[in-house]
Amino acid sequence: MFDSFPDGASERLDRLAYHADLGRVYNSGVGFLNKLERGQHFQERGFASWEAFAAGDWERALALADERREDYAQELRRASQSGVRHRRLRVVEFPVTPYVQWEMFVLRVRVDLGDDIKVMDARDISNIERSRPVPEVVILGDAVMYEVVYDEDGNAAGANRYTDRSLIRETNVGFDGLYERGEEFHAFFDREIARLAPPRVSGAPADLRRSR
Repeated sequence: MFDSFPDGASERLDRLAYHADLGRVYNSGVGFLNKLERGQHFQERGFASWEAFAAGDWERALALADERREDYAQELRRASQSGVRHRRLRVVEFPVTPYVQWEMFVLRVRVDLGDDIKVMDARDISNIERSRPVPEVVILGDAVMYEVVYDEDGNAAGANRYTDRSLIRETNVGFDGLYERGEEFHAFFDREIARLAPPRVSGAPADLRRSR
C-alpha cells in the first residue's frame, strides 16, 4: 500500500502556488476530495481557536471552534452544489497529543454538519508503516494529488504536486482501504477524546501551518 508513492515524479509548488492550484483544480469539477492526515503536531497561527488553545485557554478554544460552524456549513454546501464529495481520514497516535486533542473538537463541528471524517489508530497500521509513515496527501479526483511539505524549521512551505494518473489511482486505492477500516468519528471521540482532561500546552512545536 502506497508502495509507489516515494518514487513518484512531482512538481514542487510554494505555499501560495499550492493553494492557488488546489483551488483551480477543485473548481474544475473533480468529483471528490480525499484527505489523509498523519502529522500529530501543528501550529495554525491566525486561526482564533488554535491561538486560544496555544495560549492555554481551553474553554475559549472550544467556543471559538464552534463559532466556525457557519463557515464550515457554507463550505460543505458549496461542495455539495459542485458535486464534490469530501472524505477525510485522521490517523491518531497514542498518547493523544495536545494538538490532536484540540483538533478533534474542531473536526467534531465539521462531522456534526455532515463532513465525512473517520479516525484510524496508528497502531492499526504499524504493518504498513514499517519503512515510512503513510503519506499526508490531498487527492482531487484522478486529476492531481498534493503532498504538503515543510521547510527545515517545520514551516508549511507548499506541496509536491503529482499528476501521474496511475500513481494517483494507487494512492486513492490505498486511501479507500484505510478509510473502510477507519472508525466512525463519534465512536472514537466519545471513547478516546471526550474523557481527557484539558491538555497542558508548554511551548509550541514546529510551526506547521494548515487550514482547517
